[in-house]
Amino acid sequence: MVVSFSRVATLCVVTVLSLALTGCTGIGKTKPLSFAPVSTLKIGGSGAILNALNGGILPPDAVNSLTASDRIRVLEAEYQALEKAPLGQKVAWRSQTSGAVGEVSAGTPYQVGQQNCRQYTHAATIGGRAVTGQGAACRNDDGSWTLLS
Repeated sequence: MVVSFSRVATLCVVTVLSLALTGCTGIGKTKPLSFAPVSTLKIGGSGAILNALNGGILPPDAVNSLTASDRIRVLEAEYQALEKAPLGQKVAWRSQTSGAVGEVSAGTPYQVGQQNCRQYTHAATIGGRAVTGQGAACRNDDGSWTLLS
């Protein structure tokens, strides 16, 4: 049997791509990612990382009604979505006390100058009220993300 070089090369490329994509999830999956709390990260300390998000993208009046530990959960979810979440995956958070819940989804990364940036959305239910926020942030050299105005 004679097989041309281009056919063999094509089969190799298809096989490699198939194997590479085997572990991928489809777009639209909403399985929440699990993540380590920012307080366990070694990048510049959690305070600097979370402060750079400047309170996050949810409406301030909704976030201000949360406890301090819940506000940290909100920002940790935003940070983890920006830093690690693949397109289409959501990072979920849940209040330990009030029943508030939320999930953050980040878009495709893009470059602005030398910085990596992402658009993202945050949907939550706080105090029985649905709230949403949308924004974009760019990654700093220290690993923190700064919201774009």
